Amino acid sequence: MSNHVYKLLELTGSSPTGIEDAVNNAIAKANETVRNIHWFEVIETRGHVVDGKVAHWQVTMKVGFTLE
Repeated sequence: MSNHVYKLLELTGSSPTGIEDAVNNAIAKANETVRNIHWFEVIETRGHVVDGKVAHWQVTMKVGFTLE
């Protein structure tokens, strides 16, 4: 196994349908401009409430990618 050096980004994704979609949305968007994404860690989950119902989920995560 090679030695790797990772850099971390902190991202917050959102979705009206759920936590998993919020994570997927953030990673998909980051993947448009960041190469070599290898892992993520959810560090915070929160939501937005409207009229007593969950309107949006927000997930903050650390995303690790290798430096070239």
